[in-house]
Amino acid sequence: MPKVLVSDKLSPTAVEIFKQNGVEVDYLPDVGKDKEKLLEIIGNYDGLAIRSATKVTQKIIDAATNLKVVGRAGIGVDNVDIPAATAKGIIVMNTPFGNSITTAEHAITMMLALARQIPEADASTRSSKWEKSRFMGVEVTAKTLGLIGAGNIGSIVADRAQGLRMKVIAFDPFLTPERAQEIGVEKVELDDLLARSDFITLHTPLLDATRNIISKEAITKMKDGVRIINCARGGLIDEEALKDALESGKIAGAALDVYATEPAKDHPIFNAPNVICTPHLGASTSEAQENVALQVAQQISAYLMSGEITNALNFPSISAEEAPRLTPFVTLSEMLGSFAGQLTQTAITGIRIEYEGDVADLNTKPMTAAAITGVLKPLLGDVNMVSAPVLAKDRGIKIETVNREQEGAYENYIRLTITSETQTRSVAGTVFAGGSPRIIQVKGINIEVDVTPNMLYITNKDKPGFIGRLGSLLGDLGVNIASFSLGREEQGGDAISLISIDANLSDEQIKKVAELEGVIQAKALSF
Repeated sequence: MPKVLVSDKLSPTAVEIFKQNGVEVDYLPDVGKDKEKLLEIIGNYDGLAIRSATKVTQKIIDAATNLKVVGRAGIGVDNVDIPAATAKGIIVMNTPFGNSITTAEHAITMMLALARQIPEADASTRSSKWEKSRFMGVEVTAKTLGLIGAGNIGSIVADRAQGLRMKVIAFDPFLTPERAQEIGVEKVELDDLLARSDFITLHTPLLDATRNIISKEAITKMKDGVRIINCARGGLIDEEALKDALESGKIAGAALDVYATEPAKDHPIFNAPNVICTPHLGASTSEAQENVALQVAQQISAYLMSGEITNALNFPSISAEEAPRLTPFVTLSEMLGSFAGQLTQTAITGIRIEYEGDVADLNTKPMTAAAITGVLKPLLGDVNMVSAPVLAKDRGIKIETVNREQEGAYENYIRLTITSETQTRSVAGTVFAGGSPRIIQVKGINIEVDVTPNMLYITNKDKPGFIGRLGSLLGDLGVNIASFSLGREEQGGDAISLISIDANLSDEQIKKVAELEGVIQAKALSF
């Protein structure tokens, strides 16, 4: 009988789920805070159920001689060393969708409290003041709510806001017109959202593209008297710029549940006028905590008893027998998806994956999930092979797969095509003998490339002297070239360069490459 340790507080119902599924369970909710005790006993367990208090470090994993699965009741797994767990064959699971309603409700609550200055009015009244004229609020009815991010949580916020008779507009690079219509929002560009919104609420992951998305410059584009709510991630707002705008009156109020540095103590924003601050309570309701606890108990039990893998962060949903043969194709699929995703800047409407030859006879589900993961990760960040298909569906992205017999020269061939609002882009690859994945075609142009961690992608006009000018420029910029692959449609037509480099390029370096004579597009890629 498999044995599970619950090292953080979990509901009694979750503990019962383990027992009902035939799993022996030890409920020791304080051991997660006792590193030495956890280190001493972890070798006795096949599974570990945690929240955020338990730190699953390399040292713990080394001592976990029988551990097969770690399940996190919640989304964040910063407290788990996933590479170390993966290296030892330990599945790491989370429960990515259990907190959505709770977080959305918190954002709506913060918005309403901000509109009517509830916390300050409460404190004033409790101090035996009667400052009725001081707390003049605003209605939310007929106001415009701007969503930055319209995924799972953002779409729930939109639904609740519409119930309050608000006009909802949304900026989200992955939001298709069809999905926008389905959830009843108007899709807009960021500048349009900033200019039109009476309230702005953020529901996007923290990525390089979204860091300080509410910047000093962005604030200048907003309406005077706008109100801002952030229950998503710290770092999305330039907190110093926000404080200045609150003090000047440009922004009428802000409600924050998350901060660039947490825990937030003695934060300068606390002294700004018209601010509501909560200590990262987005997921903190009894229902949400119960939901994620029950989910993680069910997921761990299913894996230990039947081998079923759900919401795994470090392993595709495939059987042990399939794994050795599928793994190179899963790697290739995610690589193709990442390549196309990093080059796509507008809303994606469809993803088509074609499997040809031997690979078409395999279990292509994990490959498809890996390809979607690769496409979505550059803009969404927190995506895995389990959540990616759900996130794509939420955004109205149509997924199509085609399986067929060998038609070309390659025994196995995968082609991924992205359709966006402005273009269709395809990239194809194969797995050579020995399991080496390789790109063999981009936008219909044949080009054979080994993918490396840092690459430079260039489209250019096929004119004499271009390669020399590019090489000289990269040399002047101090960029070391590891390999250089070229392809072209026809002599004098469009050409593609894929260059493996030792380190990723800065924005300034990319700008200089893009300005080079003959360059159509230049983009730094990371894998």
